[in-house]
Amino acid sequence: MMLLVVLAACDPTIKDDTAAVPAWGLPLPAGFPEPNVPAENPATPEKFELGRHLFYDTRLSGNETQACSDCHDPTIAFADGEITPVGSTGDIVPRNSMALVNVAWNATYTWPNPALTSLEEQILVPMFAEFPTELGLTGKEADALARIEADPLYDPLFAAAFPDDDAPVSVENVVYGLATFVRGLTGAAAPYDRYAAGDTAAMTAEARRGMALFFGETTECYHCHAGPTFSASFVSASAPTTELAFFNTGLYNIGGTGAYPPENPGLYATTGDPEDMGRFRSPTLRNLRWTAPYMHDGSIATLVDVLEHYNDGGRTIAEGDYAGVGAENPYKHPLVKPLALTDTEKAELLAFLDALNDEEFVANAAYVDPFAE
Repeated sequence: MMLLVVLAACDPTIKDDTAAVPAWGLPLPAGFPEPNVPAENPATPEKFELGRHLFYDTRLSGNETQACSDCHDPTIAFADGEITPVGSTGDIVPRNSMALVNVAWNATYTWPNPALTSLEEQILVPMFAEFPTELGLTGKEADALARIEADPLYDPLFAAAFPDDDAPVSVENVVYGLATFVRGLTGAAAPYDRYAAGDTAAMTAEARRGMALFFGETTECYHCHAGPTFSASFVSASAPTTELAFFNTGLYNIGGTGAYPPENPGLYATTGDPEDMGRFRSPTLRNLRWTAPYMHDGSIATLVDVLEHYNDGGRTIAEGDYAGVGAENPYKHPLVKPLALTDTEKAELLAFLDALNDEEFVANAAYVDPFAE
């Protein structure tokens, strides 16, 4: 209902209909439960195809210069390869663009916000946020809809996606189409998935040893990166609620006070609770080969360096405004501790992470820019 209230301010024709169709009508990766889909926006192939076009369309930004795909490139697993993205008007967005894979099962969206629990709500942020501006649609919704409606390409797409709507081109339906496309970006064909399905040759011996480390008590990685999405932030149709999964990993400890950079204090920005300083949602570990740089602020360039951060139990910054010993952060999660891994064990863990890369996902023709075909 919150989404409808927000959207109604942009489009007074919005109505609260619950579609009498199955909630999930898209491909489902093997081993995944059905996702928890809002009743008002069931996932259909027609809606997915509409959303695919909208995702790559620059006419959905206020100044027609940027599309969703500018920060989520399919060739690099829907990340953007930048430390942090730049919005359509030049604003710097403070957090790294997350890769989009299997996000239909996320319990919350964006790095630090516990209130964004659906893609429909999350998509409003890049569309309408002003501080910073991303797509910059606030106050320009009617112009964007007019541009879309004027293109005859979209008439059959909207009609097929929303067959019961007399006037299907609306802000609400744009959001629903985009959410369905992003929700449908699913994949589980990595070597790990093939190995889990019984193909014992799918993973190397080194990767299998790394898997044992990952799921073992030496590293305890699996506590924050669990289940089929390799993230503790997980819901499904059969398990629609979950404990909020936000963690302080000792990335910063400014001046030994536990502080994080003021533009990125994590969950603390929402709650004001000092215990929440530096707590961020654990991202998926799938497709890391393509999604550097890493962490919420893109401040670690390589997976080797990420592993060193965790091996040390926190990152040490020797000088500058953010100097501090992350391993001593008083708000750090207790499972983030020095690991004393050998070089061989580090290589094994990296081999396992490589086995989570899904080349079929990155090459999936159903996900690419339709305007480039």
